Amino acid sequence: MSPRTVGVIDIGKSNAKFAVVDLDSRSEVAVRRMPNRVVSDGPYPHYDIPALWDFLCAAIADLNREHPLDALSVTTHGASAVLIDAEGELTLPALDYEFAGPDETAAEYDAARPEFSESFTPRLPAGLNLGAQLFWLERRFPEAFARTKWVLPYPQYWSYRLSGVAASEITSLGCHTDLWNFETDLYSSLVVKQGWLEKMPAVRPASDVLGLVLPELAQKLGLRSQLPIHSGIHDSNASLLPHLLEREPPFSVVSTGTWVVVCTPGGDLSRLDPERDCLANLDAFGRAVASARFMGGRDFSQLCGEEPVSPHEAAIARVLEEPIVLLPSATEGSGPFPHRKAHWNKPSHTIDKETSFVGVSFYLAMMTAECLELTGAEGDVVVEGPFTANRLYLQMLSAATSRRVVAMTGSATGTSIGAALLARTAAAGAGPRAPQQIVAGTPEMARYAEHWREIIAHG
Repeated sequence: MSPRTVGVIDIGKSNAKFAVVDLDSRSEVAVRRMPNRVVSDGPYPHYDIPALWDFLCAAIADLNREHPLDALSVTTHGASAVLIDAEGELTLPALDYEFAGPDETAAEYDAARPEFSESFTPRLPAGLNLGAQLFWLERRFPEAFARTKWVLPYPQYWSYRLSGVAASEITSLGCHTDLWNFETDLYSSLVVKQGWLEKMPAVRPASDVLGLVLPELAQKLGLRSQLPIHSGIHDSNASLLPHLLEREPPFSVVSTGTWVVVCTPGGDLSRLDPERDCLANLDAFGRAVASARFMGGRDFSQLCGEEPVSPHEAAIARVLEEPIVLLPSATEGSGPFPHRKAHWNKPSHTIDKETSFVGVSFYLAMMTAECLELTGAEGDVVVEGPFTANRLYLQMLSAATSRRVVAMTGSATGTSIGAALLARTAAAGAGPRAPQQIVAGTPEMARYAEHWREIIAHG
């Protein structure tokens, strides 16, 4: 019988959650959340794996009582792996990819890493290239690295905890890691030359059932004994999966969260610029997807705070008419303008909270439009995640791209729905689409977008 109620472990960079997804309605029917905090004890900043596991076990047990689960799936952020020994214990903490430690061996790593044409991986700072993390960890902690039996991509670590089966998976390997060769569909030359191949488990499709929930875990959490555990998927590709099942290219999906990730199925890989945070992802079916990104959710939180703002029409009109422009980049070192430093084109004392909210919303839309251009986007722009609640962002994105913007309004994020669909990928298109809204910009916004680009071109 086709599974209907799927539990999803969904770990983002800022927050972790466990969601129960009803596949017949494609909706989250129950959710538990916790902050995904980074801890600084130990040899370097790392994710709090024990706290996450305790949270997940409690959430699974609690929600399974009300919504008996048919399967479990996983999705997580990228640029992370967990190193374990033969008994499944961590040999090293799960390194926070924002920690700059891997930069210590940057020169050596740059000489060892593959060409962009092989890995479609841009060179990124700190630990954003998973290969750079492994390279640094091996040199900094050689004994612990030598004891490592498996290097597990982050989603597959949690699948391992549930099933006891070690696996790897292409969406996690093919997202700016330097670990995958897009031409041969095998591990990259870096993995072979560094001698890591024996530590890499077999590559399994994201939808594969790795095994059944471990008996002791089923008893502890009250799960049925034959509960299947799916391999799991990188979060951006989880957001993309429902659209791959329903839409024909060309289109683009904008997944918003801590990162704003633009994925363009059928996009032009030859246009990707590794100096501007462009890359190719591999989708759940192993096909290359032109992608570009920037840290939009982080930018918004730092610039606008967490309290909601409802700007008056006068503030919107003022930003459009003067115009008041925020220029890139709020987060330096990544995104389409990695070497620029953010600043307003007007004195900061003239920009109040409402004005700032409008200007930041427009800035995020313009940065997204740049990412779309870099991926060779055509057709509809489908937006998912928290930014779907920001109408100014959606309107400016439509105005800046001269394309139809489709806001998916049925869920706070598309990652859990996509990960749940791994349990039913054979039934392509099964279930209703999430509610969506078509958003269009205005002529005034189109003129603003043109002005923003003129400043960038001359600045």
